[in-house]
Amino acid sequence: MALFGHRVRRVGARLAVVVLLAAGLTTLTPVTQADAFSRDGLPIEQLDVPSAAMGRTIRVEFQGGGPHSVLLLDGLRAQDDFNGWDINTAAFEWFHQSGISVIMPVGGQSSFYSDWYRPAKNNAGTVTYKWETFLTRELPTWLAANKGQDPFGNAVVGLSMSGSSALTMAAWYPRQYKFAASLSGYLAPSRGLWPTMIDIAMQDAGGFDSLDMWGSPGSGAWQRNDPTVNVNRLVANRTALWIYCGNGVTSDLDTSRDFAANFGAQYLENITVSTNKEFQQKYLAAGGRNAVFNFPPNGTHSWGYWGAQLQAMKADMVRILTAPPPPPPPPPPPGAPPPPAAGG
Repeated sequence: MALFGHRVRRVGARLAVVVLLAAGLTTLTPVTQADAFSRDGLPIEQLDVPSAAMGRTIRVEFQGGGPHSVLLLDGLRAQDDFNGWDINTAAFEWFHQSGISVIMPVGGQSSFYSDWYRPAKNNAGTVTYKWETFLTRELPTWLAANKGQDPFGNAVVGLSMSGSSALTMAAWYPRQYKFAASLSGYLAPSRGLWPTMIDIAMQDAGGFDSLDMWGSPGSGAWQRNDPTVNVNRLVANRTALWIYCGNGVTSDLDTSRDFAANFGAQYLENITVSTNKEFQQKYLAAGGRNAVFNFPPNGTHSWGYWGAQLQAMKADMVRILTAPPPPPPPPPPPGAPPPPAAGG
């Protein structure tokens, strides 16, 4: 009965947001950059990493550069051949010889890089989505054993769908991620109409169902994957954050002539920025002081802006990830009293 009630409410909610859909909400394929692959000759490897949690191997694009790494997460319409960061930007080129490695998981359409409640039914069949387990346990363990990667003290960057995923991973796995960035992410996914809009987008991007992902809106999984709900964790972790969102106004970074895609990119960015500003308010109110917030007077939901932001944050990220650990405290001077015994 509860499931039937949810379905009825969801149908009603869909009718309520039909105007949003007409305005282009389902045009969630970000505006791409033509021929943006990095140049030939870079030390990029295509790895097939086993995942017991998902029952298959996962393709991972990897460029070694140091023991610490940046994990670049894809958007809602992630493809099964290459990561969107590789398709649409020169990210591998930008980080070549930077001192840190680059990791791009491939696949995960509509997954929010989460561990789903149930098998993910979609237009192509059914698949197991346990992306959180893969990215935070299986992949770091494999990379440590096979590529000399440190599983701790790394960075994670997400865009659009995966903006909230990046912050969620940093909130729950602070030792693994000391730098996290969200670019045009939906940072209050459990609030207001966002569960309905996310469900509609997932249906459009592959025929996925948010009930299979996190259950009914208001459930614990929706709360657990909401960065604004968990902002206190990010503050307590002292994670270095980079939060960006435009406002839907175009600039010289908008080069596509596809009117429908451009309109959708403008509209989606315009309704997304409010969740980013709400997150900022909650973060500052909780005492957070380790974040860059970038809300410029332009910017659409498109790769040109996300690539520019990745380049802008690079210096901070590399500095934080490659900083030497603090030295141990000096020994006590001769004759100093010993520290008190435990329980003393």
